[in-house]
Amino acid sequence: MTLTPYALRVDGQTEPQGIVGSPTFSWRLRAASRGARQKAFRVIVSQRVATGSTARVWDSGHVETESTVGVLYDGAPLGSSADYAWTLEVEDENGFIEKAHGAFATGIVHRDEWRAAWIGRNPVYRQVALPPQDTDISFTVNKLQPVRRFVRQFDLDEVPAVAKVHASAKGAYRLYVNGKKVGDDELAPGWTEYRDRITYQSWDVTSLLRPGRNSVAALLGDGWYVGFIGTDRRHQAQHYGKEPALLAQLVLDAADGGRKILPTDEAWKEQASDILYADMLMGQYEDSRRAEASWFLPTHDIASWSDAVVTDRSVDLLTPEVDPGVRATLQLPAISVESRGGGRFIVDFGQNLVGRVRLRLRDQPAGRRIQLNHAEVLDDGELYTANLRTAEPVDVFWTNGDHDQTFEPRFTLHGFRYAEVQGIEGELRAEDVEAVVLHNDVEFVGDFVSSDPALDRLFANIQWGLRGNFVSIPTDCPQRDERLGWLADAQVFAPTALVLADLGPLLKRWMRDVRSAQSADGAFPDIAPHLIHLREGAPAWGDGGVTVPWNVYRATGDEGVLTEAADSMVAWVRHIERHNPDLIWRQQVGNDYGDWLQIGEETRKDVLATAYFAYSADLTTRTLYLLGREAEADSIQQLRDRIRDAYRAAFLSGDGTIAGDTQGAYLLTLAFGLYGDDLERDRIAQKLIRAVERRDVALTTGFVTVGLLCPVLAAVGREDLAFRLLHNDRYPSWLFSVRNGATTIWERWDGWTAENGFQSARMNSFNHYSLGSVGEWFLSGILGIRQAENSAGYRNIELAPRFDTFLDHASGALESPRGRIESAWWRHEGQIAWTVSIPPGRAAMAELPTASEITEGGENATHSHGVTLMENGQNTTRLRLESGIYQFRFSPG
Repeated sequence: MTLTPYALRVDGQTEPQGIVGSPTFSWRLRAASRGARQKAFRVIVSQRVATGSTARVWDSGHVETESTVGVLYDGAPLGSSADYAWTLEVEDENGFIEKAHGAFATGIVHRDEWRAAWIGRNPVYRQVALPPQDTDISFTVNKLQPVRRFVRQFDLDEVPAVAKVHASAKGAYRLYVNGKKVGDDELAPGWTEYRDRITYQSWDVTSLLRPGRNSVAALLGDGWYVGFIGTDRRHQAQHYGKEPALLAQLVLDAADGGRKILPTDEAWKEQASDILYADMLMGQYEDSRRAEASWFLPTHDIASWSDAVVTDRSVDLLTPEVDPGVRATLQLPAISVESRGGGRFIVDFGQNLVGRVRLRLRDQPAGRRIQLNHAEVLDDGELYTANLRTAEPVDVFWTNGDHDQTFEPRFTLHGFRYAEVQGIEGELRAEDVEAVVLHNDVEFVGDFVSSDPALDRLFANIQWGLRGNFVSIPTDCPQRDERLGWLADAQVFAPTALVLADLGPLLKRWMRDVRSAQSADGAFPDIAPHLIHLREGAPAWGDGGVTVPWNVYRATGDEGVLTEAADSMVAWVRHIERHNPDLIWRQQVGNDYGDWLQIGEETRKDVLATAYFAYSADLTTRTLYLLGREAEADSIQQLRDRIRDAYRAAFLSGDGTIAGDTQGAYLLTLAFGLYGDDLERDRIAQKLIRAVERRDVALTTGFVTVGLLCPVLAAVGREDLAFRLLHNDRYPSWLFSVRNGATTIWERWDGWTAENGFQSARMNSFNHYSLGSVGEWFLSGILGIRQAENSAGYRNIELAPRFDTFLDHASGALESPRGRIESAWWRHEGQIAWTVSIPPGRAAMAELPTASEITEGGENATHSHGVTLMENGQNTTRLRLESGIYQFRFSPG
């Protein structure tokens, strides 16, 4: 057998637990031999019933295709709270068949099957108000309520054959069965546009139950639903509701087919916990002296607890979790702990991250107040917190006198590299403190390493920026009073994000929040979920409603994301057209940010806006053609052509100058095809080159255009300038921050400089992924891993490595929907050695910058099995490569 299927997915997830509609199946392939391909597949789905047997519910039959994505279930209706197994049979080109197995489970398929109600705090038992007095709790957070405990105890004659729980919260929750935490999600259910949808999580809890007395319990915090969000101190909290609420439905299936349901209702008990408050921005305050260690156990006496109150019975907004949840994925040890005297220590974790601190406390007397402060950087040896603005990332823990205690906040997260620990009696040892990294637990699919440690550090910084800013939604920054889903940040970073991590399901889900905020006039917002900046989205911000779905489709091959988005894409383009009949986008521009945080020169805002108008029209046209909506596509295509003509007439001079004469303007014009013929393109390209060279080969781009720099320069034949920009460590440059100790991407090119110190504390994040949009070019440029213009999901792989003259070697890989693509090259004795691995399926096209002889495996490449010479030009050789592993050698140039 030459083919091995792996990475089996259902709706883009590994063994998901909450499927409610007809799922889609996908897989990747690897092979040991050249030319291997999938000739056909077969998918068989069976339901596991409570008796332990299985019943087949669908058989796709023998399907002849090379595709490994988008196989839609077409079997019997799925049942709620049910387990399904699926078998994949893959047939190769020689007729050999290999099998692989996967699984999924369903949530509540039919809305009328919900029995659970939303439950909350009992108002009868609220504390009596006392006169205000000074405490150690800041005035900002002194009205926050304690995290609540909820418990339902029940008896079982025997353990059910299958037990499932489906749970959610208006807030954030942790669920326990018989004292054991259920699932591994953190800060569930995550942040969505709660006015339109609230996700729920599903888990199998059969192994946690036992005969006799049992308990299901939960901690309930404010989360995003009630807690502090954003920058507006006039309305910084309670955006969705004033109190959190819990919902859970325990489904118990007996072996004889009987089903029992235990929902949240008035039978549950509740009380305040030892967490006196917990907020996503303001930290967590916990007093372990008030703890009840057994509160979630079935033996605990809850007779004196308050009765929970049903706050709502509507389940119309519930939708299952469709992407990997936020989870604790890494633990980083402290690399140094420095005493500042008086029980105060500065801890350095060596990496700017997002998550929380886990602190082990040994032999601390009862009543010690331990405080954790957090910061991204130091200023003169102390935590720099001015850039956090109104956020108070402070965690407090009161000790109870136990010999060994661990404090790890459960309902907050912070952006930090450094932590200040106050209140310790004695010494704090490095082994007693570590950082716990939180983010959506997506698969990281892109790798890159090279001979340049600074370049590798930049790539790592981009990866860490992704980790820190994909926490339920794609955020702009994780540390200050913001953490919002800015569309421009997400859309410019999406091409990079999608080659670094399998973010298709998350971005597809987030786009539903974007569309929820679209106005009746068709305007997308700046931010989703939509809280502030309630005007129409600015150019390049609102356009994210078009560009993100297209990028997801290109990366994954999932047409469903375009099917969902198409109408909203059309509405956005028509919205701009309606308010700008001359097709120069100057009206309805929202906050009109332009090329945000550009440096040294300013790209005209009407140039940028109109370029994006044309780009959105172009992508909408492609989407409509793809979906078979040809008449609409023709109309939008004509609009796009008219926008291009209006753009050229308004902004383009005969010598190729674009109005404003900035790098950003030329990049937009070239990248979006806003020129007439090749001669005009060449003139514009020359102007771009001069704009770069007159800055002594330094960049001036901001958020919007920075990701275009290297790809466009390489496309116009000046990859040498792209390499010089990439390796430049003078200000402003990508490596300037690396040279100054950055471990994530800075928000600003000048976040800190030796001459001026820190930039304005009003906006100066040190973990912001936008300027890291160059990351995609590490794979598509330096390694040459890309796909054809008309391809999606890497159906048609292209390989065109750029042999960076500053490097001795570079290597990496991309786990594409088809399988793993690898590319590695070395300089050796004046030649290039290039190894490439192509996954099974269609042949790839390789383009190498040489006209000299190319060998593969020691012989002329044209004699090598799987290699076909397609073109041998003056400085270029094009090869067709069947799937497999190749080792080429040639002289460059």
